[in-house]
Amino acid sequence: MLNPPLNSEICQKARMSRDPRFDGKFFTAVKTTKIYCRTICPVSPPKEENVIYFATAIEAASAGFRPCLRCRPDSAPGSPAWKGVSTTLSRAIKLIDEGALQNETLQALAERLGISDRYLRDLFNKHLGTSPKSYALYQQCLFAKQLLHQTKLPITEVALASGFSSIRRFNDCFISQLNLTPSQMRKSSTEKSSELALKLYYRPPYDSNFMLSFFTKRSIEALEWGDDNSYGRTFEFNGTQGRFTAKHIKDKNRFDVIIDLNDIKHLKAIVNNIRRILDLDVDLDSVEQNLKESFDGQLLINTGVRLPGVWSMFEAGIRAVLGQQISVVAAKNLVTILVANLGVAIGDKFLFPTPQAIANSDLNFLKIPGSRKQTLNNLANHFLVNSEPEAPHNWLKLKGIGPWTTDYACMRGLSDPDIFLGGDLGVKKAIGNANYKFEPEQASPWGSYLTFQLWSQL
Repeated sequence: MLNPPLNSEICQKARMSRDPRFDGKFFTAVKTTKIYCRTICPVSPPKEENVIYFATAIEAASAGFRPCLRCRPDSAPGSPAWKGVSTTLSRAIKLIDEGALQNETLQALAERLGISDRYLRDLFNKHLGTSPKSYALYQQCLFAKQLLHQTKLPITEVALASGFSSIRRFNDCFISQLNLTPSQMRKSSTEKSSELALKLYYRPPYDSNFMLSFFTKRSIEALEWGDDNSYGRTFEFNGTQGRFTAKHIKDKNRFDVIIDLNDIKHLKAIVNNIRRILDLDVDLDSVEQNLKESFDGQLLINTGVRLPGVWSMFEAGIRAVLGQQISVVAAKNLVTILVANLGVAIGDKFLFPTPQAIANSDLNFLKIPGSRKQTLNNLANHFLVNSEPEAPHNWLKLKGIGPWTTDYACMRGLSDPDIFLGGDLGVKKAIGNANYKFEPEQASPWGSYLTFQLWSQL
């Protein structure tokens, strides 16, 4: 489905209001200055006759406009999911954002998607108005611009963290994509640190009390930490180890995130995953309105409830298996024991155990039935021997894994927005307490948000 055409009259009202709920939904380009801005830009609003509206930042850039240095379009929340794209395109964008085209050819990416490279190019041109490679380079440059603004990393390290193999190529792409040079962002800093500070924005509403409380109640000692205002954890991504702490800045509609890494080259993919875990890119106003309309107003909506994620599909699967048919507290204790026994130390903390560590362990330190230990071993082995282990339908072939386990893992490990856990005891209780009379299918494509809405009512 193509993105719907922008209505200039509605866009004008939205940009004049500077309402943060419109941040990232579209961008305003000024013909006289050749600059494009977010809707919340603090500069005096230009005259309407000098304005052009674009649905995405890359469309504005492709039309010859450069990003504003005041409002920094690179910091805007991502394009809303409800605009609608094909599943193949969504997966392609996810893989490119994780650096797929930095490490392989377009043809190799197309083969991973099960399509031809020509069809992949057609998808991007149809929905985004640009090629896959141009999209990838533009995203790399926007991320580099964010690092130049918000960190003290030297330009050489910014280039590496953004996926460029040489300074010359970085400079050339920066100029061609953004009509700016890296030195126009700021002068290179000689300060080196493994710790980075970034500002990650979202569109309100955001119920941070529910989100952070959900994390805290399931927080695993030495793996995760947090309080009423923050959440943090250790992580591993393609060999890069680190930790992050995200502090909520409510009046600014953002999280201030401190990231500590042993290798900076996968930073962009790591930041994307942090955004997913905190669910920063959904247009929640539209989701909640859709749920209200789908259930004719009978569903109580606790506004701002989002989907708290888990770092990886593997971790989500292991936690789901350990959480089968027991309380949240009991499941938390089992995961804590697993991490303490098999997790790799990283400073004073631990990483979540690897598939190899769990596959090679008898797990006798866990006080659970032998059949469940075998399920954990089987799932870990599945991740070791399969080329696409995250595909949940393949998990159902493993003894001890049923629909609830795969659904829970997809909802939290992949942040799939359309998972309704109808068999969950908490969901059943919430429906019974409120005496709801509806068919959960009415919530599609927002079944996961319906699940969390019901959990939030307990």
